[in-house]
Amino acid sequence: MFRDRSILITGGTGSFGRVLTRNLLRNQAPRRLVIFSRDELKQYEMRAEFGDDPRLRFFIGDVRDRERLARAFNGIDTVVHAAALKQVPAAEYNPFEAIKTNVFGAENVINAAIDCGVERVIALSTDKAANPINLYGATKLCSDKLFVAGNSYAGGDGTRFAVVRYGNVVGSRGSVVPFFRQQREIGEIPITDPRMTRFWITLEQGVLFVLKSFERMRGGEIFVPKIPSMRVLDLAQAIAPDCETVEVGIRPGEKLHETLIGEDDARRTLEFEDHYVLVPEFPWWNDEARGGRPLPDGFSYRSDNNEWWLGVEELRRMAEKL
Repeated sequence: MFRDRSILITGGTGSFGRVLTRNLLRNQAPRRLVIFSRDELKQYEMRAEFGDDPRLRFFIGDVRDRERLARAFNGIDTVVHAAALKQVPAAEYNPFEAIKTNVFGAENVINAAIDCGVERVIALSTDKAANPINLYGATKLCSDKLFVAGNSYAGGDGTRFAVVRYGNVVGSRGSVVPFFRQQREIGEIPITDPRMTRFWITLEQGVLFVLKSFERMRGGEIFVPKIPSMRVLDLAQAIAPDCETVEVGIRPGEKLHETLIGEDDARRTLEFEDHYVLVPEFPWWNDEARGGRPLPDGFSYRSDNNEWWLGVEELRRMAEKL
């Protein structure tokens, strides 16, 4: 569905954007692929990585700047919105900056997409948007609701918006795997809490799920993949089995377990073979025509009540590939 299409990725120089770019150029044959980001150094490095592919364009800009977005969205068919301020401590210390990028930036993307006639937009969300306890999660919850509501603003035949929500991406910049590898050289692995669990998804898996969601979307959905859980203590043992672990306590704004679907959201969620869909409350969104199974009362999808777990050996094999 991306053949001969013009695609734009906001925050395209990030870890996700680079893997998505590689996949699109190799497998999808787009007519034009625009990388929209505010960091000229990362754009320079990315240009060197991908060479002089004539389909690849670089556009310096910030999602806070609506006029710049409108210029960049001209002639674009598909948008992946990956730009965000994502560091929890930074968002707690700079709350207004997080709101400007994650909330007002989302509004700008929605308005620019509608005004420029973009056909489909998928925004990346996070587990922290489900029952948020920190500012980053709260801003992403606001963003999710804006993108769902954007379908109403666009009208029946206008731009379609959807959201993809998953947990921490292992192997991305700032993730726990490279941190544990760095600490391995010191001989000591800090663990916030030995009970802590997390969902596991790689960059490649996240990219493939986003691309598949473009095929599935009709507008207003929040797509959640079925992915395995891991114990952070098992991951430390897999990466640094000979190192001592030191419990340092949970950091401000951090959860003991991740939540992708809370009990309240589960009442309007459908289950499919490899994913869940939080359905929008639109009169034109027909549940029966879409398929899927309603979830039972009291259901929640958390990293500690997941049925799919990765052991130490599986984690070691997967971590070696990152």
